[in-house]
Amino acid sequence: MALSKKPVTGMRDILPEEMQIRDYVIGVIKDTYGKYGFTSIETPCVENIANLTNKQGGDNEKLIFKILKRGEKLKIAEAVAEEEVVDGGLRYDLTVPLVRYYSNNVAQLPAPFKALQTGSVWRADRPQRGRFRQFTQCDIDIFGEASNLAEIELILATTTTLGKIGFKDFEIRINDRQLLKAMAADSGFKEEEYDSVFITLDKMDKIGMDGVRAELLENGFASDTVERYLELYAGLEQAQDGLQYAAEKLGESQVQGISAVEGLREIIDSVEAAKTADFRMVFDPTLVRGMSYYTGPIFEIAIPGLGASCGGGGRYDKMVGKFTGRDVPACGFSIGFERIILLLTESGFQVPNAPKKTAYLVEKGVEGQAMADVIAKAQKAREEGGQVLVVRMNKNKKFQKEQLEAEGYREFVEFYREALKN
Repeated sequence: MALSKKPVTGMRDILPEEMQIRDYVIGVIKDTYGKYGFTSIETPCVENIANLTNKQGGDNEKLIFKILKRGEKLKIAEAVAEEEVVDGGLRYDLTVPLVRYYSNNVAQLPAPFKALQTGSVWRADRPQRGRFRQFTQCDIDIFGEASNLAEIELILATTTTLGKIGFKDFEIRINDRQLLKAMAADSGFKEEEYDSVFITLDKMDKIGMDGVRAELLENGFASDTVERYLELYAGLEQAQDGLQYAAEKLGESQVQGISAVEGLREIIDSVEAAKTADFRMVFDPTLVRGMSYYTGPIFEIAIPGLGASCGGGGRYDKMVGKFTGRDVPACGFSIGFERIILLLTESGFQVPNAPKKTAYLVEKGVEGQAMADVIAKAQKAREEGGQVLVVRMNKNKKFQKEQLEAEGYREFVEFYREALKN
């Protein structure tokens, strides 16, 4: 039986042209984030299954690639439940591993700690345009900073990075989980109903106000509560200043919601005053974010021409406490790396300031001292900053050059046996 040459479903091979763009973007990300004081770290791709299934990852917990126990610990015949044969899983994002990392190493880390992590994650999702089962994430997170300084720095670092890559006229949409809860409470929903309400609210951009109303009613919520809730959102949609409208409409009992409005105002004003990239800060009262671990401000990147968000993040102050028993302020932002690469490759992006790529085509039969001379010339060119490929010349030289040109080689030097003898 022949072996399969195709990647596993949802995985893919990356060709050299795209890999050059990926390496360039990673370089810009690391260089820019480094200037904001973020430090590179690395975590294992495999995590304890209990950490991955702690009801913090939303629907992603349904998409985990689980790993069977090994050796004598694996007793499939005796098992009656999945947890008896599974003890690990491939990470579905970088946040859960990062929080475990911080909890395990906090005594050796500075405070506040600004972490940068890039790496592969895995989700057993349905593959589609720009979405794969193995993909790269690029995260920055700040631990130990309770003020909005964390959100401001995260947004500025991320938007500066996107600007350096070449993106313009994009949006950072921002909201706050505390404001979402305050609006739900003020409308009459009970705390245990919030998650269900927010799941429906998150569909507003797809199904509209009428669709949200119909789904909330279908889920059994009282019609007067639903109408009060949607009336509030209708007012927000029409208001010239949504944050001011929210503060005025929330009852005095919703102290956390009013505080959230003030915090969002500070973040938006500070970022707008200091930004260097071409983007807008937009208050989006329907922004929910799927992860249940968010506790405060949440944000997403919206880039023209892409029908989905291109990254996002928020504050998750309660997550470290699940590992250590002591809550630590935490906030993070993740760039949608794969979608950014998709946009760049589809637009014909060329890596700027790439080194000159030269191909030395050496005729068959060139050997000994003659070959040594060719190699010496290539080494000298490399030391001077050039990128030199030394290859044997094919019979079909025209086709060979076309292939090399597709890889970015623009200069060709040909070495023939007879010429080298002279």
